[in-house]
Amino acid sequence: MKIIVKVGVVVFPGSNCDRDMYHVLTDVFNLDAQYFWHEKPLPKNIDAVILPGGFSYGDRLRAGVIAAHSPIIKDVRKMAEKGIPILGVCNGFQILVESGLLPGVLMKNESLNFMCEWTNLIVENNKTPFTNQFKLHQKIPIPIANGEGRYYADDDVLKQLKKKNQIVFRYSQVVNGSTDRIAGVCNEDGNVVGMMPHPERAVESEINPVDNKPSSLIFESLLSKMGVSN
Repeated sequence: MKIIVKVGVVVFPGSNCDRDMYHVLTDVFNLDAQYFWHEKPLPKNIDAVILPGGFSYGDRLRAGVIAAHSPIIKDVRKMAEKGIPILGVCNGFQILVESGLLPGVLMKNESLNFMCEWTNLIVENNKTPFTNQFKLHQKIPIPIANGEGRYYADDDVLKQLKKKNQIVFRYSQVVNGSTDRIAGVCNEDGNVVGMMPHPERAVESEINPVDNKPSSLIFESLLSKMGVSN
């Protein structure tokens, strides 16, 4: 039976991880997930929203910038203001940054190449709806797949991120030249989280060569936030 936690998976032209995310939400965690086309409104009774990875609008102009002006972002913004948990993964992270829902900038990787490899994240904030089941500084083996994944923040923004505990994930080592090895951040309220690596590609033992449990805690944290035991 599906757990009645309604999660919207937003689909843009060029999304390519929406089905992976839907599979994990429905088949692995038994959530009540539904796709929402970027031109359609989000229902008011939704419990969480996920912006999946991909290449929205072919990354024209800049990754995520066109999608950030899609009609559905108005609803995402309203839900963010209400405290609804929102997760952006890879291109979803880029869209959240471009829409102003998260601070910073995502730029081309330092190598100028598309990167597709396994890495490790370190949890720096375990107070968000997507990290509350982690221990602080816990390590997560997880894959990345991006060409514009280098997170950049100037000194002033970085100072504020540290002061307000908005750095959620760091890479365990230098991966793509991201400022302070940042791999994920949240808004000041903590309910909007963006991350470059792909948890939906790491939660099942069949496809995780190291350990799938840490990545699964991202989704188990959402369940805990909703008051559901998995």
